[in-house]
Amino acid sequence: MNLEKIVDEIKIVISDLLKESSLDQRHILVFGVSTSEVAGKRIGTQGSEQIAAALFEGIKQMQKLAGFQLAFQCCEHLNRALVVERKTAEEKNLTVVAAIPVNVAGGAMAAYAFRQLEDPVLVETIQADAGIDLGDTLIGMHLKPVAVPVRSSIQRVGSAHVTMAKTRPKLIGGIRAVYSLEP
Repeated sequence: MNLEKIVDEIKIVISDLLKESSLDQRHILVFGVSTSEVAGKRIGTQGSEQIAAALFEGIKQMQKLAGFQLAFQCCEHLNRALVVERKTAEEKNLTVVAAIPVNVAGGAMAAYAFRQLEDPVLVETIQADAGIDLGDTLIGMHLKPVAVPVRSSIQRVGSAHVTMAKTRPKLIGGIRAVYSLEP
């Protein structure tokens, strides 16, 4: 597996998302990642710390440019809890739970992120502003309503299928509602 290519591909995917959704330090971008799928294997069968490291490198490079906050979804063995930095959990008033993700319970990406982030914690749930799913890990439960699909210029990172979404506020009202101020 070409790890440099993985770094480049995740940067392309994030860049494509940023073209559709301006994310900054106020926003959370959630990642659901199957490193097994990135490697061309069945989800949950061959987690890879090396792939997680390559993805994390590309993600951090893009975070430095845009400033968004990070969340990494764990696998179902930790009920899809999320790894975030403590400051994110405190700022967003998120419920911290007691577990440490490892490769076989949490997944390789979440386990790697937990060891790399500054003062990481695990939270039970989140309402992120946007999300990137590599390998069909099902991140929709962690997005704010209303999720809007975003297409990337590439459809795969490694061998993993890419799905992305941004969110927008609900449009409420009806025929009389106004959604933008006219000059």
